[in-house]
Amino acid sequence: MRAAMAAAEVGDDCYGDDPTVLALEQRIAERLGKPAAVFVPTGTMANQIAVRLHCRPGDAVATHPGAHVRIHEDASAAALSGAQIMPIGARHGYRVDDLAALAAEEACGWPPVRLVWLENTVGDAGGAVWPLVGPTPAQTAAGVDAMADISLWAHTHGRAVHLDGARLWNAHIASGVTMDRLAAVADTVSVALSKGLGAPMGSVLAGPVELIEQARRVKHSFGGGFRQAGVVAAAGLFALDHNVSRLADDHRRARLLAEAIAPLPCWDVATPQTNLVIARVAAPWTDAESLCAPLRDNGVLCYPNVAREVRFAVHMGIDDDALAAVAAAIIATVTDLVE
Repeated sequence: MRAAMAAAEVGDDCYGDDPTVLALEQRIAERLGKPAAVFVPTGTMANQIAVRLHCRPGDAVATHPGAHVRIHEDASAAALSGAQIMPIGARHGYRVDDLAALAAEEACGWPPVRLVWLENTVGDAGGAVWPLVGPTPAQTAAGVDAMADISLWAHTHGRAVHLDGARLWNAHIASGVTMDRLAAVADTVSVALSKGLGAPMGSVLAGPVELIEQARRVKHSFGGGFRQAGVVAAAGLFALDHNVSRLADDHRRARLLAEAIAPLPCWDVATPQTNLVIARVAAPWTDAESLCAPLRDNGVLCYPNVAREVRFAVHMGIDDDALAAVAAAIIATVTDLVE
């Protein structure tokens, strides 16, 4: 990847003439089945551009409570676009009835829902895959409807749909559903190149030509202008060629890690669908950081997912030998703490 970056043909992305950026945008657009795409520095910027494209000040965005756009983007939807995030449903997503009920309140003076927000995988829920079609027993248990059903309701009722697909590559590998089918539910979709694919930075926002033309202007106004951006776009192209199918290894290793640490008495560990292992602390532990801090001191880089959950993210820097070392370090550290 670094060799590809060093050899990248570059131009000036602010003028739209960096050939490597253009190649990356075209590849992503084709992969997602969208007419156009724009390369931006971060997933947060991609999401916030989408909010600006679809909403006006005073509009509402409907999303599940733990959505990245609501929790991890520093209230930027309100600060930058005057949009209000309206949470519906539960941790793994929401149902069409939840969305319809929120929209019904518009008649009582609530802010109009202009944008329906989907996320796949659902990060706060431990990288859970939001199924495209359903129902399935897992959806019923989680209290969510399929993305296609939600999208149909939204479009039938004149609402735009955005898909935060930062980990859509993981959803694709875990479900076997192609990227373009997963992306088809949304008017705009963002994907990350740094989560799972190993690029040092970068996300791509894809959608209709006219919206992406507007997105380029918003990108500049949000401070996202590049110069010789082909240097980092080349990393994204390399990732697309080499690092998508190998996500299955991350998913396999995440399951192995969960199995290894589940017997420890300090937490309840969920079986991961993708690359994120979530361990909810159990009594007498009351907060995740009291476990994360000593784990980090012993070389296991982990952080709270929420206040009472530890999150371990398995990535391409973790091979089988490293996974075994990580599991051993977790078991030794926690055993010392418990004793």
